[in-house]
Amino acid sequence: MLQNILPITLSVFSLVYALEAKPLNVLFIFTDDHAYQAISAYGSNRNKTPNIDRIARDGMLFNRAFVTNSICAPSRAVILTGKHSHLNGQLTNGQRFDGQQQTFPKLLQKEGYQTAIIGKWHLKSDPTGFDFWQVLQGQGPYYNPSMNTAEGVKKITGYTTDVITDVTLNWLKDRDQSKPFFVMSQHKAPHRNWQPGPKYLNKYDKIDIPEPETLRDDYQNRLEPASTQAMTIDRHLSTSDLKLRTPGNLTPEQKARWDAAYGPKNEAFAKANLEGDALFKWKYQRYVKDYLRCIDSVDENIGRLLDYLEKSGLAENTVVIYSSDQGWYLGEHGWYDKRWMYEESFRTPLIVRWPGVTKAGSQNSDLVQNLDYAQTFLDICGIQSPQDMQGASIVPLLKGKKPKDWRKSLYYQYYEFPGGHSVRRHYGVRTDRYKLIHFYMLDGWELYDLKKDPNELNSLYGQKGYQKLTSELKTELTRLRKLYQVPEDARPLVRAPREPRKKKKG
Repeated sequence: MLQNILPITLSVFSLVYALEAKPLNVLFIFTDDHAYQAISAYGSNRNKTPNIDRIARDGMLFNRAFVTNSICAPSRAVILTGKHSHLNGQLTNGQRFDGQQQTFPKLLQKEGYQTAIIGKWHLKSDPTGFDFWQVLQGQGPYYNPSMNTAEGVKKITGYTTDVITDVTLNWLKDRDQSKPFFVMSQHKAPHRNWQPGPKYLNKYDKIDIPEPETLRDDYQNRLEPASTQAMTIDRHLSTSDLKLRTPGNLTPEQKARWDAAYGPKNEAFAKANLEGDALFKWKYQRYVKDYLRCIDSVDENIGRLLDYLEKSGLAENTVVIYSSDQGWYLGEHGWYDKRWMYEESFRTPLIVRWPGVTKAGSQNSDLVQNLDYAQTFLDICGIQSPQDMQGASIVPLLKGKKPKDWRKSLYYQYYEFPGGHSVRRHYGVRTDRYKLIHFYMLDGWELYDLKKDPNELNSLYGQKGYQKLTSELKTELTRLRKLYQVPEDARPLVRAPREPRKKKKG
């Protein structure tokens, strides 16, 4: 008798539990240009990120997370829509995002979620699909930002990384407590020109940051684009990048602290009268230290958010996701910036904490992409994804269950040429081990064996013994372009005209 009753009792209990289970909240923390090489959970030899590491310690770290188009606005559009750049209309930074199209925040709103975006937006049109938005104007400054809101412009005094966290925390405290939430807390940092916060202006002064082994890359054994770019630390950093002049938008107190930090350092630099490789080394140290100082502020503020979730009782029912709009060069190949399909800019950090679901301290090496984020967000929130989204939810991976049909290759395409840093247009395919890149305006190809040549220094394209592999990769590339409905890029080689600036109300 008891054996017959027990299954029924358990079924009723499961049903009651399911009905009483609270919808999940999501905190999506997003930075701009954060290299995975500058996160200690990813093995950084440059810096420590204890609060980002907290997310990894309690969740899952993705070792092979990539983007579809390594540049700010297109990456954000892909995340919002779950569609490649050619379908969401955001090929480059210069275009205006069509906010009328379907986005995951709109779908969350329809199902009763409270949505908010705070910080960097960078899509020119006003945010849509959000109950609350307070975003930086364009790229936004590191200090004293003016932020656009539905009610007009708000001018705020403070360090922008701190400000974004302040606004996020205020929203979390003041939100409608009866509804689940999805909040996107999006930092400007560590984007160029890397202005550190007041607390970290002198950090790293007494140490040298390790140089990457490819810092003095000579760009041999590759096609022309690698050597014709305009993003080298040696030749292309500005005086503003190198902090040889004081920013003009600081308050008197901020300026005093800035000058106290950089004045003596700049005087010592002037007296040294450096040339040649010694000057190159100085530029690298100045650049990378300022970049890392910006990350220190981000990490501190992530700690503030995590602490609030724990103290407020929200932590156990809130999925925390950390990522960046793309990767970044910290001197690899002699570069700063992004854009390329080479690993450092193609790959991005992705760390997820889902209490009770994702195994603490776990890692994943499957091929995932920012194309997957929209469907993942919807899946976490129990909402079915539209069929026209092009990614795949990573929720099964977060549960430790890899689908049998999980992808074995990734598609990438970069469009912004002519444009900043003169990186040629290209598309390509990456598998577990190999990468094939097509610089299609030149009709030139590069092929890399990522196991034997992880730094991508020697293209194997056209070499004896690689004909069969090349043919297979080209077939796979053709399949992906057909799958994702990619048209030929026939745009002329001219710079897009700048859109006139609109006057802001307030």
